[in-house]
Amino acid sequence: MNPPPPESTSLRALLTPERWREIGRIIIVSLLTLLYWRGLLPQPVLYGAIALGLYPLVKTGLRDLIHERKIGTEIFVTVATTIAMIGGEYVAGAVLMTIILIAEFIADLNTDRARASIKALVGSVPQTALIRTNGQERSVPLTELKIGDIVLVRAGEKIPVDGTVTGGQGAVNEASITGESLPQEKVVDGSVLAGTVVESGALDIRTDKLGKDTMFARIIALVEGAEELQAPVQKLADKVAAWLIPAVFVFLLGVYLVTHDLRKIVTLLIFTSPAELGLATPLVMIAAIARAARAGILVKGGIYLELLAKADVMVFDKTGTLTVGQPVVVGIYPDAAYVSEEELLKLAAASDRRSGHPLAKAVVTRAQEMGLSVSEPTAFEMVQGRGVKATVDGKSVLVGNAEFLSENSIAIPVLSYSPTGTTIYVAVDGAPVGTLDLADQIRPGAKEAIGRLKATGVKQVIMLTGDNSKIAQRVGTELGIDEVKAGLLPEDKVNAIVALQQAGHSVAMIGDGVNDAPALARAQVGIAMGARGTQAALEAADVALMTDDLAKIVFARALARRAYRTIQENLYVGVGVVHVLGITAALLGWIGPVQAAMIHLGPDILVFLNSVKLLRVRIEA
Repeated sequence: MNPPPPESTSLRALLTPERWREIGRIIIVSLLTLLYWRGLLPQPVLYGAIALGLYPLVKTGLRDLIHERKIGTEIFVTVATTIAMIGGEYVAGAVLMTIILIAEFIADLNTDRARASIKALVGSVPQTALIRTNGQERSVPLTELKIGDIVLVRAGEKIPVDGTVTGGQGAVNEASITGESLPQEKVVDGSVLAGTVVESGALDIRTDKLGKDTMFARIIALVEGAEELQAPVQKLADKVAAWLIPAVFVFLLGVYLVTHDLRKIVTLLIFTSPAELGLATPLVMIAAIARAARAGILVKGGIYLELLAKADVMVFDKTGTLTVGQPVVVGIYPDAAYVSEEELLKLAAASDRRSGHPLAKAVVTRAQEMGLSVSEPTAFEMVQGRGVKATVDGKSVLVGNAEFLSENSIAIPVLSYSPTGTTIYVAVDGAPVGTLDLADQIRPGAKEAIGRLKATGVKQVIMLTGDNSKIAQRVGTELGIDEVKAGLLPEDKVNAIVALQQAGHSVAMIGDGVNDAPALARAQVGIAMGARGTQAALEAADVALMTDDLAKIVFARALARRAYRTIQENLYVGVGVVHVLGITAALLGWIGPVQAAMIHLGPDILVFLNSVKLLRVRIEA
């Protein structure tokens, strides 16, 4: 769990000069209304107080009406206050307007506070940096830093740039970016990110990226822009509000024609305002996006939260997503008549040590892990798509695939085991002496994550991969995948997703954000794994995970479903039930305008509290 938002999101920080003017206006209007009610001021003064209070409402209402073609609470309150004045309900009209001013002030302040929490949850970057030039250390503003400058960061300080460690070592808390609570050890050549904290040690960092180019800045830009992409339920609420307004006026006209009671019309105007419809969704989305950012999950808009909540098919890429993406030696099978296991591995590793191929690196790594002494080859040749030829301790060694042996007139041995991945053959002086079995390892927690996703209502989990069918089926069976499609090109993955969509499914695609970019873009929701250092991944996906932790997909899904449920609660309970009860009470004459205005605060507060709880409440993933 990360620390609570810092002081920047406190009430004091949000009380700008404009906010203080609003507070002053409310106090003046309230005081003048009270004095008039006590008979201490003449009626013209009350007219002035009402005009002072109505000014910001009329201004905002007309602006929304002209520029956005939207009738909001401001117009409703203006009409209600005017009708109250016409009907001689002077105090009721003034009190109604004052209470609505207070409600609007609280709602706006709380919305701004929720927005401000986004930056606070992600963190902040220091505005100065300690740099070393010509052996001298000096503090400079961040705006004066240049690419290549060496920045010094000590324990307890935040890193101001994206860069590479050139000296020192330390433990860095990257929770503000990745959501991981455990500090990461950083040594020379390690990468660090702006906004993270050096918890212990000290680092010399070469500046690689500055300002808006840092990962931190891109995260802030993405999260701040997320609010602009409305969820379908939010668009629906706006549409409902648009057609509800004329229906309300027709309803009120009908009530007046029957009752001829202006006081009742004012009361009904308060409860038929569509204001809470506009508040019910945005606050939830802001809170959910901020909560996701705190966990190292970047959601680019409320629309993707809703689509993720509704997804009934999850499609995974295999390599680098469900698997680690790095092959390892899982089996060593020597021909006992020629070599032992250790001798076979030493020969293969010595031949492969000059190769940069992932399979060759895996062989060398396994030899190092076993503490074997690996010789330097005296001759080395790499054959593209086949393997390597090398001379090791005076022996001619071939390490590669079956085709490589055939092309060198070497008999391919019959395997005594069932391969789990890629088979590498080793031959010495023209004779096969053994094989190595290499496979990509399943990512830790993958099986558990898939099981938990199914428990959240995902009907089908599918794996799409370019790998061969045998390997893909093994991984799919081990993980409990419902359907495996192997040997696919990028366009084949897109076609598979289109087929699912045409069958009526809502599809979420999870991949690496680069190789799977077309499929990510085609799915209803594209989720990129491990976007920590990849700008392409941030741009390709709708949701980006800053680490390769599959549990974060489960958390994102659970958060999205919780957010969608909270919106429904806001609409049905916070708006629907309260307003229906209020309209009923008004029609029966149980309450008047003043009581209605006070009750009207209830849905605003209820919707706000229900929405912002997403910042703190436990999400059952």
